[in-house]
Amino acid sequence: MGDNQNLYEIAITQIHGIGPQLTRQLVSYCGSPKGVFQAPPGKLQKIPGIGPAAYKNITQGVKQALLQAEELLKKAEEHDVQLLFYTSPKYPDRLKQIADAPTLLYFRGNGNLNQRRIISIVGTRQVSNYGQAMTEKIVADLAPYNVLIVSGLAYGIDIVSHRAAIQAGLSTIGVMASGPEIIYPAVHRKYAERMLTQGGLLSENTFGTKPDAPRFPARNRIIAGMSDCTIVVEATLKSGTLITADLAHGYDKEVMAVPGNVTSPVSEGPNHLIKNHKAAIYTSVQDLVELMNWDLEDEAQVRKQKSQTFSPDEYSADELKVLTLLQQSQDEQMDNISWKTQIPVSMLASVLLTLEFKGMVKAMPGKRFGLIR
Repeated sequence: MGDNQNLYEIAITQIHGIGPQLTRQLVSYCGSPKGVFQAPPGKLQKIPGIGPAAYKNITQGVKQALLQAEELLKKAEEHDVQLLFYTSPKYPDRLKQIADAPTLLYFRGNGNLNQRRIISIVGTRQVSNYGQAMTEKIVADLAPYNVLIVSGLAYGIDIVSHRAAIQAGLSTIGVMASGPEIIYPAVHRKYAERMLTQGGLLSENTFGTKPDAPRFPARNRIIAGMSDCTIVVEATLKSGTLITADLAHGYDKEVMAVPGNVTSPVSEGPNHLIKNHKAAIYTSVQDLVELMNWDLEDEAQVRKQKSQTFSPDEYSADELKVLTLLQQSQDEQMDNISWKTQIPVSMLASVLLTLEFKGMVKAMPGKRFGLIR
């Protein structure tokens, strides 16, 4: 247990007064969390941002921090929680880009927090029939794009989007303002449990943390930070949802809003975002697809797949071997091609020449050959 990398990762987050930015600074200067605990005092004092108070907290808090880390690891095991330090490959990469990203996340579930397409859907707790129908439609229309849906597990728009994702067979992540084992509101437990096998629950708060008011805006930065685009469905002008939209904007993420009835208070938020060019308008899934360039990405994918199938009617067996090899490795030296395809060099020269005439292969300096893309 003592040498456990994870133990030191967690311990560094338990040192009093060391926030995310300072933690990253320490780890990058000392090479690893363990390195921070083993660094000679002189080295620690030279690290930019480490003043006398931080230095004292680190040097005097080591024992306590390691004990707390052991406790946390035990609890995590009991509750089936994964502790994701910001250097973990499972930690959401998109979230890592933001300055105040949490150093440690508590995750329960099987979802991929680095899925290729991640969309957050946020909105009011007092959802109207229109808001509910729109949220369900957005999620259903996203199903073919294999999107991960992120929201906050709260009443209203949040739970509607999680529920719709479950129905559409999409993975969905609930970002919580409480500890990882406390489901709030409790009435959403059955959805939360379903999400553990189809997505999961994520929190930056340690075990036993109650969902106090200040934790909600903090939670919103995770919702905004871990996705490619945040969609606001319904919200009043004074709501936390607009904070989330602002955060997403500040993180250079896309924001979209669903326009609503101008006489309805819950439409004021989205209409205001659209009017002030703080959000693109969402009228159909096509708007999102175009904003995110998914259609172009998918076309490129299809083109790539098409170009990858070589018909045996058009090429000899040896030519196919060469084409398939070059497809995997961009370009290769002639000797390597010979060795990997098991075609003798004497024969290979004429195979490559034929492929050049067919416009499939180009000769490069140093006897290298590559596919013409």
